[in-house]
Amino acid sequence: MVRVEFLGPMQKEPLELEITNLSELANILQDDKDMQKWLENSAVAVNDTLVSSRDFSLKDGDKVSLLPPVCGG
Repeated sequence: MVRVEFLGPMQKEPLELEITNLSELANILQDDKDMQKWLENSAVAVNDTLVSSRDFSLKDGDKVSLLPPVCGG
């Protein structure tokens, strides 16, 4: 199982999913209308390390964090 956390203003409860890569996660989240707007602009971290490839392999116990863009001053 992989734990998926949604940070900042996404306001979505964490998910526990049986997935093997980030492409599978993207496909699952595309069906959620509230998440569609965040998917294109959010950074993704696996076990607190930023990743850029949807082909990134996941294993049991991994934590995926979706990080929305942040504005500030």
